[in-house]
Amino acid sequence: MTHIISLISDDKKSIVKIEKGELISFKVDDAEYIHQKGSKGWRKSDDEMFPVIGPISKNNFRVHTKKGDAIQDQHGLLRELDYFLISSDETHAKFIKKYTKNTKISNSKFPKKSTEKELFWPFDFTFEKHYSLKNNTLKIDFIITSEAGMPFMLGYHPAFLLSNTGKDTLIANNKKITLKEIYEVGHNAFPVLNTDKIILENSDRNHLEITTKNFNNFMLWTEVDNMLCIEPITQYTSYTNQKFSEENMRISSGKEVFSVSIKVL
Repeated sequence: MTHIISLISDDKKSIVKIEKGELISFKVDDAEYIHQKGSKGWRKSDDEMFPVIGPISKNNFRVHTKKGDAIQDQHGLLRELDYFLISSDETHAKFIKKYTKNTKISNSKFPKKSTEKELFWPFDFTFEKHYSLKNNTLKIDFIITSEAGMPFMLGYHPAFLLSNTGKDTLIANNKKITLKEIYEVGHNAFPVLNTDKIILENSDRNHLEITTKNFNNFMLWTEVDNMLCIEPITQYTSYTNQKFSEENMRISSGKEVFSVSIKVL
């Protein structure tokens, strides 16, 4: 039986469910806000993109670093690793993934979607994901510990439940964004840059306010009316011809902390 951890807010109005580190449910007043696995649109409900974001096939699956070329696939190798539970209580849960440099990891995209059978990264790192529920707000912290000087990109990839009408909209940088505009961009994902806040205007339940720290950008992706991925990202790579290299990645100080807060309005 799959072990699912439940968090219950102090006011008892909000419930979060987490399966092996993955956010699979966030209900407030019995209304669900997270895309349900098995529904059309995407096979997951959340994921992380690390140490790269985007379609690295255009760079022959290589990332250039001071320690040589690493082999990565779209959105990095972190998603191929398992989370382990550190601790949990009624309103908190902490998970961790650990990676030892140059360890070869099987690529689940091979052979149907990739030519690379194995992936690796030339740096040690630990990646922690901490959940904290306070009434109508779920906060998720990401803590990356590595040697100083490690290049990286980071993205969080949650999928939110929509009304299935096509009428839901978003507000960011004082502009309205429609689902039609997101559809038109396709697999590249719709960029929302230089902001730490976005509001999802649901047509059939309360709106959501998503705020971030240290990401500074979002991208939006969906192909269906019933779900939308609102993804905080450190960098947007889809429309550029840049090479995947530490020259255009963030450089770690040794410990980096990012956060995402999801608030039901």
